[in-house]
Amino acid sequence: MAPDRAGAGNHRPGGRTRRCRPAARRGQPRPVCPRVKLLEQLPLFRLPPAVPDAKSRHVLIGARAVSYELRQGKGRRLALTIDERGLRIGAPPRLTLAEIEAFVRSHGDWVLAKLDEYAARNTQRFLRICDGARLPLLGGEAAVRVVGGANRVLWRGDELVLAARPDADLDALARRGLQRRALEHFAIRLGHYAALMDRPAPPLGLSSARGRWGSCSTQTGIRINWRLVHLPPHLGDYVVAHEMAHLVEMNHSARFWRVVGGLFPDWRAARAELKRRAAEIPIL
Repeated sequence: MAPDRAGAGNHRPGGRTRRCRPAARRGQPRPVCPRVKLLEQLPLFRLPPAVPDAKSRHVLIGARAVSYELRQGKGRRLALTIDERGLRIGAPPRLTLAEIEAFVRSHGDWVLAKLDEYAARNTQRFLRICDGARLPLLGGEAAVRVVGGANRVLWRGDELVLAARPDADLDALARRGLQRRALEHFAIRLGHYAALMDRPAPPLGLSSARGRWGSCSTQTGIRINWRLVHLPPHLGDYVVAHEMAHLVEMNHSARFWRVVGGLFPDWRAARAELKRRAAEIPIL
């Protein structure tokens, strides 16, 4: 994530951008090259289903066949995105399939390395919710207890009790319980930082936004990604302080970071740790 990127009120990871200029054909003006953006998405939540009009194909990188989804739209940007779903490509309509796949092969080492990285990461991070499962919770662990019931959730200390019917979606029930705990926890932390700023606490909501830890709006208040409840409390505090600072400075200027530093002095270390530990968040 790059919270110091220009732009106000959001908190998200970024990508790497490379530019190219295709050769002009003789007798024709040099075409305008699309900006090329390589994106590695932070796997913060369960990804939505593939878009219906995406076309599934394969490209040979060395001796390895790599499947990918291609979507060509109106944009001018050629983007390779790798996440839990694999490789997805967004391309301008004027590019041919041969040109697109040549670009993929030119970044073959990066593509293969990231696919292997996500495969190893997902093996460790996908959790099956069942009786006795353990979930990371605010620097500790929560034990899951599954009992018969009418699809309700409740907390008994650090034990998450799922009162479930036999055909219940236990993952969905667990998410409901974790979101409830997240809302309670972050409401307290929001009140703490609002008091430090001598202002009323803004409305609080939870988010599952792709790659975004939090957001701030003067109209609707602050939203915090509920999956931060899986990480140690000081990392969630940093995100809350970051978003509260946007109520003073709706940007990422030097003045903004001074406000953050007044609320959370060790923000640089927390920001770096959050980048490292995002991969520890389980996928439910």
